[in-house]
Amino acid sequence: MAAILTSLRNTIIAGFILSLVPFYLYYSGGYGHPEFAKFLFRWLHVLSGVMWIGILWYFNFVQIPNMPNIPDDQKLAIGKVIAPAALWWFRWGAMATLLTGLILAHLNGYIVDAFSLGLNLKEPSLAITLIGIGMWLGVIMWFNVWFVIWPAQQKALGMVEADDDEKAACARRAMLFSRTNTLLSIPMLFCMVGAQNLA
Repeated sequence: MAAILTSLRNTIIAGFILSLVPFYLYYSGGYGHPEFAKFLFRWLHVLSGVMWIGILWYFNFVQIPNMPNIPDDQKLAIGKVIAPAALWWFRWGAMATLLTGLILAHLNGYIVDAFSLGLNLKEPSLAITLIGIGMWLGVIMWFNVWFVIWPAQQKALGMVEADDDEKAACARRAMLFSRTNTLLSIPMLFCMVGAQNLA
């Protein structure tokens, strides 16, 4: 067991292997196979979303508020080791969440209706409106990650050359857009869950 739990790679592989148990129950129970693709992409969407939002909240609830409490000689470890690794998972979690969400919306046949917020439907649908709002918020958040936060963080962390004033400005920009995404994540999650449970 220690060989599994002392290696992150082995832990993740074991988690996927354990997921084969309910997968086997699904198939051995004779459930409809066409629905499995929808389930699979919903599961992948949730997994990647947990990664993305979890790291977003780590930055905003843990790292940013506690940076002033870290001695200056230790801040370099955060900026050179922890933050770049977290940012890698953060942006690729965002990409995976967006892509699996779009695939899921397509498989369920509501991608166009959701992006139009159901305005093209003859009969209004709360579920479509909610999922559409959630999707638009997710797209805005994804855009912020890839085209605002990540470029700013590269300069703030010294991955891309910048003078001290530009580094400070970029660090502030990254923080403000990260906070914007934290703000948007709350109604986004409400809409995503609401589309499944309120409508």
